[in-house]
Amino acid sequence: MAKGYEASDLVVLEGLEAVRLRPGMYIGSTGARGLHHLIWEIVDNAVDEAANGHATGVDIRLHRDLSVSVSDDGRGIPVSVHPEHGVTGVELVFTRLHAGGKFNAENYAYSGGLHGVGAAVVNALSEWVVVEVAVGGVLYRQRFESVRDPVTGKVEPGRPAGGITNAGRTRRRGTYVRFLPDRAVFGEPEYHYETIAHRLRELAFLNRGIRFRLTDARERQKVREDAFSYEGGIADFVCYLNQDKTVLHEAPVFIEGVRDGIHIAAAVQYNDTYTDNIVSYVNNIPTGEGGMHETGFKAALTRVMNEYLRKSGLLKEKAANLSGEDFREGLCAVLALKMQNVQFEGQTKSKLGNPEARPAVEAVVAEQLGLYLEDLRNAGTVEKVLGKAVEAARVREAARRAKRMARERTKLEGAPLIGKLASCSGRRASENELFIVEGDSAGGSAKQGRDRRFQAILPLRGKPLNAEKKRLDQVLANEEFRVIIAALGTGIDEDFNIDALKYGKIIILSDADQDGAHIRAILLTFFFRYMRGLIAGGHVFIGRPPLYRVSQGKKVLYAYSDRELEALTKNRKGHHLQRYKGLGEMNPKQLWETTMDPVNRSLVRVTIEDAAEAEHRVTVLMGDKVEKRKQYISDHADFNRKDAFEKKEGTAIGQGTGPDGD
Repeated sequence: MAKGYEASDLVVLEGLEAVRLRPGMYIGSTGARGLHHLIWEIVDNAVDEAANGHATGVDIRLHRDLSVSVSDDGRGIPVSVHPEHGVTGVELVFTRLHAGGKFNAENYAYSGGLHGVGAAVVNALSEWVVVEVAVGGVLYRQRFESVRDPVTGKVEPGRPAGGITNAGRTRRRGTYVRFLPDRAVFGEPEYHYETIAHRLRELAFLNRGIRFRLTDARERQKVREDAFSYEGGIADFVCYLNQDKTVLHEAPVFIEGVRDGIHIAAAVQYNDTYTDNIVSYVNNIPTGEGGMHETGFKAALTRVMNEYLRKSGLLKEKAANLSGEDFREGLCAVLALKMQNVQFEGQTKSKLGNPEARPAVEAVVAEQLGLYLEDLRNAGTVEKVLGKAVEAARVREAARRAKRMARERTKLEGAPLIGKLASCSGRRASENELFIVEGDSAGGSAKQGRDRRFQAILPLRGKPLNAEKKRLDQVLANEEFRVIIAALGTGIDEDFNIDALKYGKIIILSDADQDGAHIRAILLTFFFRYMRGLIAGGHVFIGRPPLYRVSQGKKVLYAYSDRELEALTKNRKGHHLQRYKGLGEMNPKQLWETTMDPVNRSLVRVTIEDAAEAEHRVTVLMGDKVEKRKQYISDHADFNRKDAFEKKEGTAIGQGTGPDGD
C-alpha cells in the first residue's frame, strides 16, 4: 500500500519579506517574464503530481478580474496540522520558503520544483491567493492576503486571512489555486495567451497522456480554450519540431531505458537541413545550455554510428572516423531525463551538472541505437541517414578550410576589418559595445556620434546570406559574415568560445522598415544557428531608433511609435514633425541622443525563452516552405494596428528589456 501524504512529510528549511524585497532573485524580473513565472510555479506543482502518477490533468484559467487559477486532480496539499510547526500543510507551503514534500523521494520520485519556494513566492507577490483542497470527499478552503500598512506603506505579504475552513462535501479531488498578481509589483497584469499555450504544449509532450487545458475568460464575449495531450509523448514532440521541414524518415527513432536510477527517453528524426537541433529537459525543466546528458547522447550517437559504418564496410579500415557534427547534420532530437538530486549549473537551471547523467545516457542510447541500426526493417532509414552523414563529411573538409582561413585572417590583426570596423579604445571587453549598422550612411553617422571609449561601429555594406538555407562553408564564404566573425573573436559553430568575446553588448541597428526587419532576422538567424552562446549569454540586443522627431522652438522630443507620437503631439500646437525613413536621415548628434546614448536609448535584449519554440519559428520564418511562412504572417501580423512596430514579446527568439535602463 502506498505511503500516505501527510503534513508531517513536509520539511521546512527557512520565512516572505525577502521575496518582496528582491523579487528578481526568485522569478527573474517583475516584467512579463516574471509575471508568467508565477503561473509556471503553480503549474509545476500540479505537473509534479501528474508526473508521479497521482493526477491525470491540469487546468489553467485566465479570469476577467486578471487573476489566474490552476487546478489538478491529484492528492491535494495536506490539510492536517504539521506536528512541529503547528499549522496546516496548506499554510506551511504558502507562507514558508523551502517548505514542501520534495526534499526526499518518498512522495515525489521526480520533481521540477526542487527548492520548495514556488507556492510561497506566488503568495508573497500576489494581492491575494485562494487555495482549495478536495480530499476524502471534503472541500477545504483558505485565503491569503498581502496587507499594506496605511501609515508606513510597508507590506506584509501573504498573511493568512483566517484559518483553513471546511467548505462542505465535494466529489472533486486535488488542489485549486487562484491568485491575483500584485499590481504594485507587476503593474496591470498582461498575460500572453500564446506564451502560456506554448509551455503547456511542451509539458504535454514531455508527460505522455496527461491532459492540459487552457481557458482565457478575460473577455466575456470571446472565451478561448485549447487542450493539449499527446499519447506519443516526445516522439510526437520531434514530429512537431520537424513539421515545417522535409524529413528523411516518417517515424522517429524512440529510445527509452533506466540506468542507475535515471529514467532516460529520447526521440530522433532526421531532416534535410544542415544544422542540428537537440532539445533537452530534466524533470520537465528545459536545459537550454545542455549539460552532461547531452554530452552522453552525442558521444553515444557518434560512437555507434562509426562502429556501424565500419562493420558494414561503408568506412574503410584506414579511413578516419566521421566526426560528431557529420552525424548530427539534419538531426532533430528531444532528450528527456527524470532523476533525483538534480544539480543545475547557475540559478537559471539551464545546464545539467550531474556527472552520473553522462554514462547513464551514453549507455542507454548506445545500446538501443545499436539495436535499431542492426534491425533489417530499418534498413531504408539507416541508409538515408548514413548517406547524409557521409556527404556531410565530404563538405566538412571545405568548411574546415574556410574556418582555418577565417581564423588566420583574424590573427592577422583583423585583416577583413580594415576599412570597415571603427574600433573602440576600451580595454574591458565586458563594457565595450559593437553596433552592427545597416548601410554606410548610417554607419558614418554612428562613427561620428559614438563614444569612442567603449562603442565600436561595424557598417554592413550588403545583405548577408540567410544562414537557415546554407551550409557552413557557404556561410563562411560570405564577406559580411566573415567580417562579423572576425570582429567578435569567438569563432563559430564547434569552435565557438564565449570567453574570447570582444564586446559585452552586440547591438543590431537597422532601419524601422521591411528591409531593416529582414536584416535583423538574417543576423539573428545566423547567431541562433552558429553562435547561440551569444544569445544564451544575453549579449545580443536590438537598437530602437525613433520614428519621429517633434520640435517646437528649441525643444525637441522623439517618438518611437505612432502611439508615442499621438501622446507627444496631443494639445501641442505649432510643432514641426519629421518622419525618419531610415537611420541615414539622422545626423550624428541625433543618432547619439536617441539610439546610442546609454542614458536615453532603448534596447531590446534578445533571449531564448523557449528553445523548441524558437527553433520552430526560425524554421517557419527563414526556411524553404513559403506557404507556412505566409500562413504564420497572416495569423500573427497585424499591420493596421498603430503599435504594430512597438516592442513585443513572443517573437521567434523571445525579447526582454536590457539591464541598467536599456
